[in-house]
Amino acid sequence: QVQLVESGGGLVQAGGSLRLSCRTSGRTFSTVLWAWFRQAPGKEREFVASISRSGGRTNYADSVKGRFTLSRDSAANTVYLQMNSLKPEDTAVYYCAADSKWAVVLDPRTIDYWGQGTQVTVSS
Repeated sequence: QVQLVESGGGLVQAGGSLRLSCRTSGRTFSTVLWAWFRQAPGKEREFVASISRSGGRTNYADSVKGRFTLSRDSAANTVYLQMNSLKPEDTAVYYCAADSKWAVVLDPRTIDYWGQGTQVTVSS
């Protein structure tokens, strides 16, 4: 089992920044990627970004490219999502995910592990 605990969500004005953290524990030796998804009210959960175990490969949704940066601190077992130039449409619950399978296109239905989610609200 892998445990994921998110933190760092909150309320911010449009144009502001937030940094989300995802602390991982448990049997992380089998994890090959970490990712962030988000889910707005009434919408499906959507992919935001992913990073490989080594940190050498990252992928971003088109909607966040150039604004969000995903990084991993292996010593701290933590993944960070730096979110800049936030927009009201970024408002959602953000979920950290971990998977034992690498894929460029991630299907939330096949993700191995999820965190509990953290709310991000961007006011206009």
